[in-house]
Amino acid sequence: MPGIQSLTAQQYYAHKQNAFWKILGDIAGFDPQAPYKERTEMLLASGIAVWDVLHSCERKGSLDSAIEAATVNDFESFFERHHYIQLVCFNGAAAERYYRVHVRPKLKASDLVYLRLPSTSPAHASLRYPEKLAIWKAALI
Repeated sequence: MPGIQSLTAQQYYAHKQNAFWKILGDIAGFDPQAPYKERTEMLLASGIAVWDVLHSCERKGSLDSAIEAATVNDFESFFERHHYIQLVCFNGAAAERYYRVHVRPKLKASDLVYLRLPSTSPAHASLRYPEKLAIWKAALI
């Protein structure tokens, strides 16, 4: 779920210290400081889509550990409309866990590949930027 700054800005990964746009800019070859619309267009042009596992939830603050009363997005319909998707990457453990527990059991058997990547959040400081970039790059290139 987007944090407070992302919800306020109505943009994914709006927190200035989140490494998402820097990592994807390095991988896809665009300026991570470009206007939001340009960044999202560059992602799509690179074959990358961004969508939350959760449709809604209750949470005080921005930490995933504070999420309560979560509702997942409709991935069955999403994958029917976007049948060409081959790889689903999770930006951290919480997204992967919600998907595995609440989405995966409802899906028909598929040949999708799933990867949990290290969170780009500044709260996930156990890996430095070069390490996160290398793992993300290995997954997406």
